Amino acid sequence: MSPTEPVGGLGDAAEPGIGEVTATVIVDAPAPKVFAAFLDWEKQSEWIPFTRVRVVEGDGGEGSLVEAVTAIGPAALRDELRVVKVNAPYEVRVVHCGKILRGPGSMRCTAMSGDRTQVVLHEWFHLPAGPIGKLAWPVLWPGSKLSFTGALKRFGRLVEQGKLP
Repeated sequence: MSPTEPVGGLGDAAEPGIGEVTATVIVDAPAPKVFAAFLDWEKQSEWIPFTRVRVVEGDGGEGSLVEAVTAIGPAALRDELRVVKVNAPYEVRVVHCGKILRGPGSMRCTAMSGDRTQVVLHEWFHLPAGPIGKLAWPVLWPGSKLSFTGALKRFGRLVEQGKLP
């Protein structure tokens, strides 16, 4: 890897794209518990609709490759992400490095009073289809935002109910 090459040889996938989505939730649980639940990659299948998640390389920590396949009927979207930084129990950074979904993302846990945790999920996707993707993004963004927020709320409920981690 050359000194000018971005994060771990991931090339342009490590650079933020213009498709930016943020979701936030407050979870009634301490940050270490929330963080551990998030990093239980396979259990993400329980809170991300229509999606199966598995670690395909590594132990789920830094350097690991995680695959998430979202399928609705015969249509399927494969997301590959490389875990590039784990700063437990505060932050995990990934780079989506598949053929379609590309770009960096992060999940941050901020401890709050009363053993509550603010979780912020932030993604910067590269938009496929060049100029057409850029034109379509304002139409696609609200659905992406609702989907991310809904999944994160489901995650928070499962942690609070003790079903995660």
